[in-house]
Amino acid sequence: MATNATALPARALPGGSGPSPNYAPGRLSRAAAFLALTKPRIIELLLVTTVPTMVLAAGGWPSVRALAATLIGGALSAGGANAANMYLDRDIDALMHRTSNRPLVTGAVSARSALLFAASLEVAAFLVLLLAVNVLAAVLALGAALFYVLVYTAVLKRTSPQNIVIGGAAGAVPVLVGWAAVTGSISWAPVLLFLLVFLWTPPHFWALAIRYRDDYSRAGVPMMPVVHSVRGTSWQVLIYALATVATSAGFGVVAGMHWLYWATAAAAGAAFVAFSCKLVAQKTASAAMAVFHWSITYLSLVFVATALDVLVR
Repeated sequence: MATNATALPARALPGGSGPSPNYAPGRLSRAAAFLALTKPRIIELLLVTTVPTMVLAAGGWPSVRALAATLIGGALSAGGANAANMYLDRDIDALMHRTSNRPLVTGAVSARSALLFAASLEVAAFLVLLLAVNVLAAVLALGAALFYVLVYTAVLKRTSPQNIVIGGAAGAVPVLVGWAAVTGSISWAPVLLFLLVFLWTPPHFWALAIRYRDDYSRAGVPMMPVVHSVRGTSWQVLIYALATVATSAGFGVVAGMHWLYWATAAAAGAAFVAFSCKLVAQKTASAAMAVFHWSITYLSLVFVATALDVLVR
């Protein structure tokens, strides 16, 4: 499934030593280009799951030092993994309209600089978590980054329609990092939160993949909507949405959550399933994007409710 770089348009030869003809120096500052490599919006979502988990583990607000170190280390680790992802995906990114403006495609950042940047962020993340938090948190974060880059990006993304199912485990690890940062161990509550994010990832990403099905097909990436029908993918979205909501209930029981969590999780989960049912019925790009956008809201609401449920007791 890998794309031959020689077949790429001349405007975006990945790994080239210089900028593409369409890149005008000064259009995007170098600092902004490197920041774009880290995919800041994805990092924000990962941190949204980390902080509430730390609040739950601490039974209230954790220490400022632990919170700051975990967030900084987690952001650096996720940013490094995302930059490495862009380095490995620079050939297919050039073929997809959705990703054609990424720094490595436009030439705003060279491939070598991106790889060095990614490695530097990972080293910094490991040291921050190791020295300011604990060994378990540092190892978990590094393991998630390596899994995302070496297993998901380098192998699964280009070979299997189950890529996001398996690879999504990396995005669920921050809850384990957050819990480990406070307690130095892992228990059933964070494991269920890990499972919740793990199950949430496929419907979240497949909904987006339905919208950009032609992009993935053009790049030769076997995402579920490309390999299977939109109808089949829509049913998979609904099944995983139901499993996610069921896991949120299991977590609520195990963690002993109270009314605030239950009310929020039930309402947000019902909407998640309703949007997924609408996608099954309509099988349209607009219905898919409604699932995608609500999935982000759903995850944010469940985790914010987790923190508030603890803090208002």
